[in-house]
Amino acid sequence: MPSVFKEGLLEKRSDGLLQLWKKKHCVLTEDGPHHGGGDTGKVKELHFANMKTVDCVERKGKYVYFTVVMTEGKEIDFRCPQDEGWNAEITLQMVQYKNRQAILAVKSTRQKQQLLVVQMPGQKTVRSSPNVA
Repeated sequence: MPSVFKEGLLEKRSDGLLQLWKKKHCVLTEDGPHHGGGDTGKVKELHFANMKTVDCVERKGKYVYFTVVMTEGKEIDFRCPQDEGWNAEITLQMVQYKNRQAILAVKSTRQKQQLLVVQMPGQKTVRSSPNVA
């Protein structure tokens, strides 16, 4: 089970015609936010790998409204009480996730480059060395 950074209620705007706000029990883990649909027990996961940004943060009355933009362009609207800080925590964890992925990509590239330099058994190394005749 991934580490849990934050857990509690978050409201998600429905995709329907009326666009009603529905309370969801959310858990923010190192993979991204997960929210359940009340009594149905259905859990929806938003993986940081599929998230582009947290956008349109706006404070109105007692709520903070924000939009999670997915890489395929889908936008998901959320709101929470101002003192809950879900938008900031999701943004922080998403940035840390993207940084970890970038570090892994650099390490992977360096390992591949190092493997190319390793001399294969029984073959000559192709390095700039003086030719001995």
